[in-house]
Amino acid sequence: MEATAVTTPVKIILGSSSIARRKILAEMGYEFTVTSADIDEKCIRKEKPEELVMALAEAKANAIIDKLQADNNQEKDAEFTILIAADTVVVYEGAVREKPSSEEEARAFMKGYSGGHAATVSSVLVTNLKTGFSKVEYDRVEIYFHEIPDEVIDKLIEEGLVLRVAGGLIIEHPLIVPYVKEVVGTTDSVMGLPKALTEKLLREAL
Repeated sequence: MEATAVTTPVKIILGSSSIARRKILAEMGYEFTVTSADIDEKCIRKEKPEELVMALAEAKANAIIDKLQADNNQEKDAEFTILIAADTVVVYEGAVREKPSSEEEARAFMKGYSGGHAATVSSVLVTNLKTGFSKVEYDRVEIYFHEIPDEVIDKLIEEGLVLRVAGGLIIEHPLIVPYVKEVVGTTDSVMGLPKALTEKLLREAL
């Protein structure tokens, strides 16, 4: 279901500064505006990665809703205003990995994936700001790697993108693609916005 298929005007807000999430939502055929939540993610801790990503998405959504209510002109031009919030973490050997804190940590992360396995857990929360409907779910993807040469890791770190993503994990990058052995799940989920789950929650919210 594309946004144009909805007869009632719908304004969608993507509550994320992630370029990958913007790209995915645009690919899905939706028009949207972007705002980001200014929260301290490190303050939110949960034992299970699934609980963590859902709690982080909820915290982001709450912060954005507070921001919108402070400037309530935002939602006057649409029949429905839908907010999409999301979060992603990498799980490696049972431990949750967020964005690398340094180049050294990013290198250590990628050396661990080399010839090994990691998973991503991504949450999506959709809130209908008119009706109050809000629902959050998660999606998990398993990723298996061939050995990744040190020079490839060095190039990725030099480029800098791996420092800005959860777990320093990128599977769609041209340098990494040849070393991805198997993905059990979808690339869009690894990139931070599982399309099927997002569509499902949007349908429920409308």
